[in-house]
Amino acid sequence: MTRILRPLLPLLLAALLGGVAAAPLHAQDAPPTSRGDMPPPRPWNSLDPAQRDVLAPLQKTWDSLSPRKQSRMLQRAERWATLPPERREEIRQHIARWQQMTPDERHQARENMRKFHQLPPQQREQLHATFERFQQLPPAQREQLIREWHALPPAERLHWDERHGHDRPPPPPPGDPGHP
Repeated sequence: MTRILRPLLPLLLAALLGGVAAAPLHAQDAPPTSRGDMPPPRPWNSLDPAQRDVLAPLQKTWDSLSPRKQSRMLQRAERWATLPPERREEIRQHIARWQQMTPDERHQARENMRKFHQLPPQQREQLHATFERFQQLPPAQREQLIREWHALPPAERLHWDERHGHDRPPPPPPGDPGHP
């Protein structure tokens, strides 16, 4: 399990975010379309105040997004009104984090998401449960596990679960958006 778990932990956060929060992940991989079904571009200043509020993390790049990506983001923003305020704030933070990622980090996140979705359902559930247990640990304990993880040579990291048991998951790697 650890061989799969270690490289996939960064994507677990993205996988757990759900449809709206993961939208930036998929919006960047949209397949090309013919001009006939391409929605018209929507400049930032043409959005209504509610749309601008929801899409605020995208303000700087909005006008450079393709019309198709803009349309997809606007559709997701419509669903925004149905979410509880706590979930909205959580999603805002995830979108802002995505926007701050480098192209290489985004590429790695997409690749990790692809790998995660290729896993059998049982392994995905196990990874999800492990990640949830890690997130439920007190911050001090998470930090201790992270320090222990980083102190190990890469070859020994493969045997993390043998040394610590399945109840103590390895920490996410550095640069992970879910890293405390």
